[in-house]
Amino acid sequence: MKPIQLVSPVDGSAYAERWPLAPDAARAVVARARAAQPGWAALPLETRIERVLAGIAALEAMRAEVVEELAWQMGRPVRYGGEFGGVRERADHMAGIAAAALAPEQVEDGARYRRYLAREPVGVVFVIAPWNYPYLTALNTIVPALIAGNAVVLKHASQTLLVGERLAQALHAGGVPQDVFANVVLDHATTEALIGARSFGFVNFTGSVAGGRAIERAAAGSFTATGLELGGKDPGYVRADADLDAAVDGLMDGAIFNTGQCCCGIERIYVHESLYDAFVEKAVAWVQAQKLGNPLDPETTLGPMAHARFARVVRDQIAEAVAAGARPLVDPALFPADDGGAYLAPQVLVGVDHSMRVMREESFGPVVGIMPVSGDDEAIRLMNDCDYGLTASIWTADTDAAIAIGDRLETGTVFMNRCDYVDPALCWTGCKDTGRGAAMSALGYQSVTRPKSYHLRKVTK
Repeated sequence: MKPIQLVSPVDGSAYAERWPLAPDAARAVVARARAAQPGWAALPLETRIERVLAGIAALEAMRAEVVEELAWQMGRPVRYGGEFGGVRERADHMAGIAAAALAPEQVEDGARYRRYLAREPVGVVFVIAPWNYPYLTALNTIVPALIAGNAVVLKHASQTLLVGERLAQALHAGGVPQDVFANVVLDHATTEALIGARSFGFVNFTGSVAGGRAIERAAAGSFTATGLELGGKDPGYVRADADLDAAVDGLMDGAIFNTGQCCCGIERIYVHESLYDAFVEKAVAWVQAQKLGNPLDPETTLGPMAHARFARVVRDQIAEAVAAGARPLVDPALFPADDGGAYLAPQVLVGVDHSMRVMREESFGPVVGIMPVSGDDEAIRLMNDCDYGLTASIWTADTDAAIAIGDRLETGTVFMNRCDYVDPALCWTGCKDTGRGAAMSALGYQSVTRPKSYHLRKVTK
């Protein structure tokens, strides 16, 4: 066993190092969580909600430290202030709907029978969280899981080791017992062994398709429920009636924000041929106005990618596309901070087609390809020509048209005139290689609870 090291993309230094738990120690953490869970579930729902929200407040009190740590860990510029707006919005919404989402569903309550459906916690929920939005993605499951009465074990990505520690610090300060919420550092072998041993009632994983396959293999035969949010290649479509400036601002921000490292970031854009030239011109100008640099500088709008190896994937996709005939429209010389490593200049590609990896495989970086289309039918065909299905963004003045297009798209969420957003009132889900499961909304509570049926017959003389 060797330590897990967090290499900062800011300067390539070793920012943090932690030793993973040995298998026996990991099993002991799970055992304590299982033993503590019934007592937590026995607390009134209102008490659990109060303690979870107190933990969120304690996290917000750490804002200054957290924002700087995020810059060092995964490169997000400090100017954006972390993820606190989304954290509060999602936590408040899930707390607000908890009573209704978890309430028994009455079927009959009469003289002879009482029948109802109840929901009870699954026990111990295992959250395997990613580095790109390390607080939001983890809390998407942690908040409803705790509120529903589960214990939670969190394993965070090695690139954001300190996030798990901050979450534990905050939730414990809010009154969630230490054994009810445990942050652990694990290697892959121990992680897979715990899942295979049926240690958990539910496993939530956000990450790569390969990682999702590893989780499914580990869970095979254990009948453990899994929620898997995997890759994405989310498209945007600009119809002929779209507000051009709004479409450029929205889609380019969706493509480039967080250096393109967004689960539902825009990775390919299809523009009606009547708007194509104008859209491309404005999109290039939008990108050229960005500033790539040290994320600790308040003037920086684009920090480094989280790791040099992630940037290498994007560089390779761009180079392959250009070799196949694509045209790059952004001169990398405009971004002198591009060092050939984690710092990567953003790029807009035209002359692309679906034979190129950059238009079909996940890039997860600051590059977007733009293609002209003749109308809705061609756009729909190209938007569906992908192994992923997380979100799709349609820019139009016609709501009915957006709905009609959305009905034909293979995706989890349909946006009109916005993108790259998780609405906590709606189900966060996907299809195809994006995975399966449901987070947010009342359906998010169903993922971390199980149904129990009550059929009560009253015997009368």
